[in-house]
Amino acid sequence: MADQDYVDTLAGQLCTRHTALVATLETDLAGHRHRLAIVVRFIHNEAIAHDIRTNLARELHLPEPTR
Repeated sequence: MADQDYVDTLAGQLCTRHTALVATLETDLAGHRHRLAIVVRFIHNEAIAHDIRTNLARELHLPEPTR
């Protein structure tokens, strides 16, 4: 449990001392989540050929479309 305490301490210091860095990372993470959501919508769009969507899902290690 000492390791977790150390990690928590470092995380707390990062958040308090480097707020601009944390804000930038949160913005970047939001952008990645947005792009992932677009890809997931594409994979589950039945108007696009099933084999294309399946291959993309496999390549990205995402759940494959069922239909």
